[in-house]
Amino acid sequence: MQRKYLVFKMMHAPRYTLLLALTTVCHVMMGPSSCVAAQKKTSCVVEDGRADCSHLSLREVPPNLPGNLTSLDMSHNRLGGIPPTSLTPYPGLLHLDVSYNSITGLVGGLCQTLPLLQTLNVKHNQVLYLKKEDLSHCTSLTQLNLASNRLRLQGEPFIALQSLTFLDVSLNKLKSAKLGSQPQLPSLVNLSLALNDFTTLKNDDFSFLNQSSFLQVLNLSAVSLKTLEPGCFKPISRIRTLIMDGSKTGTLIIAKLCSQLSGTAIDVLSLRNMRLVTLTNTTFTGLQETNLTSLDLSGNGMGKIEKGSFKWLSELQSLVLAENNIKHLTKDIFQGLTSLKRLNLTLALVKSHTSAVPIIDDYSFQPLNALETLILKKTAVREITENAFTGLTSLKELDMSWTTYTDLKNITNKTFVSLARSPLRKLNLIGADVKQINPGCFSVFRNLTTLLLDHNYIKQTLTGREFEGLDRIQEIYMSDNFQKVNLSSTSFVNVPNLRVLTLGKSLIATALDRDPSPFSPLSNLTFLDLSNNNIANIRGNMLEGLVNLKVLKLQHNNLARVWKSANQGGPVLFLKGAQKLTSLLMDSNGLDEIPVDALRGLTELRELSLGNNLLNSLKDTIFEDLNSLRALYLQKNLITTVRPEVFQTPMSNLSLLVMGKNPFDCTCESILWFMTWMNKTNMTSVPGLREQYTCNTPLTYFNRSVMDFDALSCKDMTPFQALYILSSTAVLMLMVTALLVRFHGWRFEFYWNILINRTLGFSDASVEEGREFEYDAYVICAEDDGSWVDRRLVPLEKSNCKFCLEDRDAVAGMSVLQSIVDNIRKSRKILFVVTEALLRDPWCRRFTAHQALHQVIEASRDSVVLVFLQDVHDYRLSQSLFLRRGMLRPCCVLDWPVHKERVPAFHQKLLIALGMTNRFQE
Repeated sequence: MQRKYLVFKMMHAPRYTLLLALTTVCHVMMGPSSCVAAQKKTSCVVEDGRADCSHLSLREVPPNLPGNLTSLDMSHNRLGGIPPTSLTPYPGLLHLDVSYNSITGLVGGLCQTLPLLQTLNVKHNQVLYLKKEDLSHCTSLTQLNLASNRLRLQGEPFIALQSLTFLDVSLNKLKSAKLGSQPQLPSLVNLSLALNDFTTLKNDDFSFLNQSSFLQVLNLSAVSLKTLEPGCFKPISRIRTLIMDGSKTGTLIIAKLCSQLSGTAIDVLSLRNMRLVTLTNTTFTGLQETNLTSLDLSGNGMGKIEKGSFKWLSELQSLVLAENNIKHLTKDIFQGLTSLKRLNLTLALVKSHTSAVPIIDDYSFQPLNALETLILKKTAVREITENAFTGLTSLKELDMSWTTYTDLKNITNKTFVSLARSPLRKLNLIGADVKQINPGCFSVFRNLTTLLLDHNYIKQTLTGREFEGLDRIQEIYMSDNFQKVNLSSTSFVNVPNLRVLTLGKSLIATALDRDPSPFSPLSNLTFLDLSNNNIANIRGNMLEGLVNLKVLKLQHNNLARVWKSANQGGPVLFLKGAQKLTSLLMDSNGLDEIPVDALRGLTELRELSLGNNLLNSLKDTIFEDLNSLRALYLQKNLITTVRPEVFQTPMSNLSLLVMGKNPFDCTCESILWFMTWMNKTNMTSVPGLREQYTCNTPLTYFNRSVMDFDALSCKDMTPFQALYILSSTAVLMLMVTALLVRFHGWRFEFYWNILINRTLGFSDASVEEGREFEYDAYVICAEDDGSWVDRRLVPLEKSNCKFCLEDRDAVAGMSVLQSIVDNIRKSRKILFVVTEALLRDPWCRRFTAHQALHQVIEASRDSVVLVFLQDVHDYRLSQSLFLRRGMLRPCCVLDWPVHKERVPAFHQKLLIALGMTNRFQE
């Protein structure tokens, strides 16, 4: 509680005092380690010469820590004391924190054991008696915190602390501010006596600080002073900051306090939460002889400020009146504040019984001609008149955020007319209930550089006239609007110097579907926020002309269709006009693909955020231009594979990678390269690597961290991969060959036969064998098949082939039977045209075929050729013609093809069969 209280108070000190206070808080009250939330641990954490042994319920200092420690945190344990012998192993300690224990006293030998000790924190213990001997050897000590104990000082306990700069003895129920009777603590800068029980400041209470020429800060917070003896601050007249917050002393004591501060070097006075309900024109009279520059009167419930109350504070530069009950501001209240530069009236104005809202009279701020910052945050007044701010000729910043002024709902060119002579640079209207911005309403602000309009109810189409006169404006903020704003092509034509524009959660979905783009006049724009607008349609020229754009925020829109390859006209490459982008945020857009050229040319991009989308398969070259990328966010997508073809370029210089919560495929092909990269990289931070990077497949690694993936299992994959490729190729070739043979084998056979026969000829018979016969083949067929013979066989006689047909080539004057016998003898081959009709024909079966076979057997000739026009079973063939397919050579058994394109191949086979020798093959 005390730590929070001190930090809160120090926020109102000057810059150098605030720096000192923050240093004190970090190193004394919190220890030298970082102020982070304590995590449950079971042993001391040692790092870089610092040991954190807090929250371990220890009763003594561990003896086995490294001997080179410079900082030891033993806070929040059960120590009953600090025996010097327990610290003997650590003579180099500079910082020791033993706060929040049960220590009842300090031992004189502590600093003898630790001669270099600079910081000692004994806060929140049970130290009772503190003697000179306890700290007599602590000459190197610079910071000592004894807050929240039960101190009873004996003698001069602090007299040896020549180097001490910070001393905190707050919350010890001390009955006096006097910590010694002899001059001591010559280097003291900050002294805290807050939350003690003394009610009187005597003229010699601070005499022990006579030689403390460096004292700057005195904290008397929550000390209920009732008596201040004359000259009580004289020994510390060089004091610069006095904190009296929460003292609740009343107006009379404050007046006396100010009188006692007269003639001191007081610069900052904090009087917060003191129930100072009224200020009279004599309250600060005593400060007339000071150079007070900062006064904090916030949280006092102040309802009345008399005329001329601040006239004594001519050097005052900062006045805080926040959280009070002022009902009426008049032109006399701020009289005399000629040097005031900052006035804070946050929550300071309330309604009265005569008015439902507070009243600010005309010319109320006229005395403040040096004022640069006016804060009216969270206030409400009856009206803003034409002279409400008259006289603020130096005003640079006006904060009217979260106000409920009726005049701000519809801003016209008369609303801020009283500021026409003010060199205003920043106007804050955040949450001011603005609904309408009229043309030229800001034209009086010729020097305005920053305009904040976030969290309002603006509902209109911006034509550009709303920003007339803002020639020097550089930043416009219009995010989180509760209504919807539409844009036109001329919306920003009057603000060509604009550098920052935020329109997040403010636009209608079609606001950017304009040609030319609303942003085309903004060639100097560097930051553009279009997030949370449900934008679905944008044009390729949206960023055309934005040659200086560095940051583009498009997260939480609906841009999935814009980048789809199936989009009408192709994907919209709207980033081509912003080649100097350094940060691109497109999270939560439903993106499931990125076009190859979408990020082309973004060579200066340093941050790319595409989290919370539906990205899965990324094209190889989409990131190839991102050589400057330092931060990549791809969390919560559907990415299963991290391939080098995609990620090697962007990951080469990364400082931060956030890619967790993706369904990774933990196989050698998908994640081995990623695992290798993570193990090798030393410059990239990957937060949540073990917790958020989990495997989805295969089942072996399901729901386990990718860090559990065994990369060694992929080491011997090379021979197996080669074998896999070879076997797969062989199987595929076998399948293809089988299919080709099945469906196109006849073609190969046909062309092979042509090749062979053109080379070797169609016949393997000798020339002498051919000369014995007049015909190449005697054709035996049924009468019904005669037409087929005429159409299909007779035309082959043109190819040096001659057939003997029963009807055509019968010998004249000879009987039919004798003619058949003679012609069969004259034919080298006997060709049967086999059909069902042939098998049923009694003439062919009983004579012609019988005679042919008789001559074949008689002459020992292998001269039969079978041409099947129909599918005839071997049994039927044997019963009718006494022949079987197996009795003949395969090349002499032919089937008439069903498909016309195979007829030439049939002819080829027939010629080969007719050319075969008649001699039996052994």
